[in-house]
Amino acid sequence: MIVAAHQPLYLPWLGFFDKVAKCDRFVLMDDLQFTSQNYQNRNRVKVNNGTTWLTVPLVHRRRDERICDKEIMNRSSRRHHWQRRSWRTLTIHYGKARYFDHYAEALEQAYTRQWTRLLDLDTHLLTLMLGWLGIKTDIILASTLGLRGQRSDRILDMCTRLSATTYLSGAGGSREYLDVEKFNQAGIGISWQQFNHPTYPQRYPEIGFLRYLSALDLLLNCGPTSADLLLGRKTAAPTGG
Repeated sequence: MIVAAHQPLYLPWLGFFDKVAKCDRFVLMDDLQFTSQNYQNRNRVKVNNGTTWLTVPLVHRRRDERICDKEIMNRSSRRHHWQRRSWRTLTIHYGKARYFDHYAEALEQAYTRQWTRLLDLDTHLLTLMLGWLGIKTDIILASTLGLRGQRSDRILDMCTRLSATTYLSGAGGSREYLDVEKFNQAGIGISWQQFNHPTYPQRYPEIGFLRYLSALDLLLNCGPTSADLLLGRKTAAPTGG
């Protein structure tokens, strides 16, 4: 049983989906403290002069608010509302992408439906994108598990509760705080994610191929072949219109 975890993200990047696809159970750490200037309420897409942020404005109360408690700021006028701006950006810059029409209806519904909690929006979009990529991993909210401890101990508690034999960790900061010995004593191995970013046809090829965008970029450009490209089952040259 391979278990992995990450904070919920808004329109996640490809490495996030690679991790989800490589485990049996994936835990969304929705009960952690919200971090500003992160990817929990924003992500990047490609535009004619580089990249731009799609951002969900939030209500700010306490500094220690959990991700699952964050509410969306919906007070701006209809003309300047974040949903309208985001959908307009997508239609302008991806409207001519090969597979835009394949996903447009579901995306437009997401950007016209009223949202109150950031978590509900993030998980809705995540569910859509997992379905489009054919990833069927079980998704679990950490807030439903009653986890104890901090950092490494908390992850070990999560793995124990979910009967994990392996914890799949990102290759970033986790190396600094995971207590590998404690995991070994509990009979749980640690595997480090190895992700190779695919190249594929993008809009605006004249400015070059751009990495680390929202996975929407891959989906809208490559459609049904996106899963194979993501998981390395197929390669594509970064050419196209």
